[in-house]
Amino acid sequence: MTKHVIGLTGGIGSGKSAATEAFKSLGISIVDADEVARDVVAVGSEGLRHIVARFGRGILLEDGQLNRPALRERVFSHEGDKHWLNQLLHPLIRAKMLADIGAAPSAYCILSVPLLIENNMENLCDRVIVVDCPESLQLSRALQRDGSSRETIESIMASQASRNERLEKADDVINNTGSLDELHEQVALLHEQYVKHFNLSA
Repeated sequence: MTKHVIGLTGGIGSGKSAATEAFKSLGISIVDADEVARDVVAVGSEGLRHIVARFGRGILLEDGQLNRPALRERVFSHEGDKHWLNQLLHPLIRAKMLADIGAAPSAYCILSVPLLIENNMENLCDRVIVVDCPESLQLSRALQRDGSSRETIESIMASQASRNERLEKADDVINNTGSLDELHEQVALLHEQYVKHFNLSA
């Protein structure tokens, strides 16, 4: 059976995680790039070994895990480090995502990737969902959630595709300016559409 892949993306603070969880609650397999990114830098991994070799053991927490906020602050203020990290991690992440897609048990799966558009990964997907909200709402949500500085959040937003660029690539849009219930309703409708579109059994 052909594995149908629905890409899901959106800027920082847009509500990607909430939308992903809504699909998961419907029994849909999720391949989450953020989780894959954590896996490829887990303790004992090749990715973590290379990061420590470049940045030193000070980039680790006391338990030996990667200090992700410290690494993020570093790479977003040093363009060379950011480029090096992307060159290291993107091939590792892509390979694991493809393996996870192949192993997904549901009739279609959600490939949740924050930088789906930026990394030209639409070719992995049958359709692309963009979770959308105004940039001012993205910023306020991300500041409330992440504990990062306003400068860091704004730098991350500037490094991502613009709202318009994402929407131009969208086959489907989830408007996440309302309540969680409204988001779940939109996900349920999309799920019904995909089951019909791909001739799947729900």
